[in-house]
Amino acid sequence: MGYCVLMDTASLEQLTKSLLEMLGIEGAEVSVSTGHRTVVAVKTGDSKELIGPHGEHLRALNSVARRLVETKYGEEAANFLIDVNNYYEDKMEAVRANAKMLAQRARLFKHDVEMEPMSAYERLVVHELFSNDTEIKTESQGEGKFRHIVLKYK
Repeated sequence: MGYCVLMDTASLEQLTKSLLEMLGIEGAEVSVSTGHRTVVAVKTGDSKELIGPHGEHLRALNSVARRLVETKYGEEAANFLIDVNNYYEDKMEAVRANAKMLAQRARLFKHDVEMEPMSAYERLVVHELFSNDTEIKTESQGEGKFRHIVLKYK
């Protein structure tokens, strides 16, 4: 087991600003919020370039940032998400709404319902959404890009 030091919010903010500068993004507002999960919120007019098609560039930025933090501070410190102009938050709201609708279907028909394949982060959001639900249990199934959640009626 390696020694782990959690990264403070000021250092995480500075790392993000440095990465944005290296990418030629200037004048972006960066703020870090902690709580259930750490989110680095970036507000910029260059969101199209930073997010990329279907969020590809933003996923890559998150991978690079997490890898840098992981190398210096350990794996536990790399538990954060960089979000540009609420791209992920808006996407997660759509995932939550879909999961709630499918859960209603599971309750109504008293039957398990499979969701579409989704990213690890999206699955985490759905698991959290139903963590205290007395009627719906969530379970991840499948491998790789086909990994998805099954909403199970208890």
